[in-house]
Amino acid sequence: MINVREEIDEERRKRNGELTLVSAFAFMLSLVAFTWFYRHGDILLYGDAVAHLNIARRLTDAHMLGWRQFGTVWLPLPHLLVAPFVANDMLWQTGIGGSIPSMLAYILGVTGIYRLVRVRASVAAASVAAAIYAFNPSLLYMQSTAMTESIFFAAVIWAVVYFDEFLRGLFPGSQGAVAGIPAWKAIERCGLCLAAGILTRYDGWILAFIVGLCAVGASIRWLVSRPSQREIGRLLRSMIAFLLLLALCPMFWLAHNYRLNQRPLDWLNGPYSASAIEKRSSRPGDPPYPGKNHVVVAAQYFLKAARMNTGEGARENWLILLAVAGVLMSAFQWRRFGAMFLLWIPLPFYACSIAYGSVPIFVPEWWPFSYYNVRYGLELLPAIAVFVALIPWFVSRLQRSWLTITATVALLLVTLFAFSSSAWCFSKRSQDREWGRRWMTPICYREAWANGRGRQQLESQLAQSLSAITGDSTVLMYTGDHVGAIQKAGIHFDRIVSEFTPDAWEAALSAPFAGASYIVAVAGDPVADAVRLNPRGLTTVAVIHTFGKPEVKIYRGSRR
Repeated sequence: MINVREEIDEERRKRNGELTLVSAFAFMLSLVAFTWFYRHGDILLYGDAVAHLNIARRLTDAHMLGWRQFGTVWLPLPHLLVAPFVANDMLWQTGIGGSIPSMLAYILGVTGIYRLVRVRASVAAASVAAAIYAFNPSLLYMQSTAMTESIFFAAVIWAVVYFDEFLRGLFPGSQGAVAGIPAWKAIERCGLCLAAGILTRYDGWILAFIVGLCAVGASIRWLVSRPSQREIGRLLRSMIAFLLLLALCPMFWLAHNYRLNQRPLDWLNGPYSASAIEKRSSRPGDPPYPGKNHVVVAAQYFLKAARMNTGEGARENWLILLAVAGVLMSAFQWRRFGAMFLLWIPLPFYACSIAYGSVPIFVPEWWPFSYYNVRYGLELLPAIAVFVALIPWFVSRLQRSWLTITATVALLLVTLFAFSSSAWCFSKRSQDREWGRRWMTPICYREAWANGRGRQQLESQLAQSLSAITGDSTVLMYTGDHVGAIQKAGIHFDRIVSEFTPDAWEAALSAPFAGASYIVAVAGDPVADAVRLNPRGLTTVAVIHTFGKPEVKIYRGSRR
């Protein structure tokens, strides 16, 4: 018995050493990617990244501190993680404060992928999985920004890691390594990871529901083996805590929405929901976006985005086809690899979201030939990484070491060539940029560049004008579209009258000249409408024109 325990402890120390090396490798890769994109001024290209930064900033810098500053659409955990960093002016204005949690989550994700595959397969398979995940160019860009993808992926990956640990603890005779922690402790940690996912993205709600059902089913099956009353009592307490946590997190967010505006589903059917945005952006007579009310077409667009995030041109199908092969082989080893199939949940989720949830995806090669939500395709990256990486393990079953080594090296080379294809495709389309910058152009970066450069130009011009505002002067501005100008100008939010200061906002819109020292009106926004209805007492200070963007006017009011 002592020898078995010593062997388990030795195996645990060995794996901890491996995880330390993987974490160090991921840290270096993360830092290199961040440095590259930061030096080129690219970490604030996504408008959503800028919005996340400034929501987090308002938690410590606003007229009215409190839960109202979270808003009702984006879930709160990423903003809570970013808030301590962006409380510093330099980290806020540069965007670095939003990158730090994303980079840490990226490191956790790489380590989690390695651990998930390592305990069920082999070092070779785990190394391939970690490499596919870590070297993905789009993920390297996203983890350099304040976007929420890497945080959500880390939560999902570790939830699956601990759910797999839970299954190995319940059924120690199942294939794979012996559980490192008891089942009750594993399900508690799984619950914490799922709670993080629930409070990061709405995809996490579906994942938590499915994992909860699977956990209950596995527990009922375990009871058939007639464990001791002590074991039953310990697991029962953990399962109750697990299920309560999964139920309370969504209920908390629904209650928050209801408290703010009496609409618990404001993120689903409110003025800033996906359906409302679709209605505002579409014009009468426009055809519906591809996949609308058609789940098969929706799935095709999602899979296209997923493929383009792992390769482009002739190489875009390489990794997804290898992943399908891994799925087919793993189906015959369900008891060993069953938990990993949870990583495919984004496929039906996004197919239904596109078809029935007003969440379109546009890819540049299919109609309407543009970029929109292409980054959602990254959601399948963990699944692709894991199931491609299982191929060397299946090859190793043939008891030919040279075949295993060949398969591992071949998969790493395929991954390298597939990932490099996006850079090759882009360099042929855009010859006006230096070679090094073209080489680091994953599709998520191109999406951010295509949709964000005009906004950045406008915000830079506006920030230059706002920087001239000195002292304690207040600014009336709608922050739903161009809050990046406030960030670049370094104006603290306790000087901003916006939709997040509801009482002062309503009063200022009724009489803009008395609402603030300066008024920023962007054509078509609520402030511009208020100025058009009541221009009394306003003096034009500046007019800003940016190609393809609405006109911006800055007025001086009568308030000092």
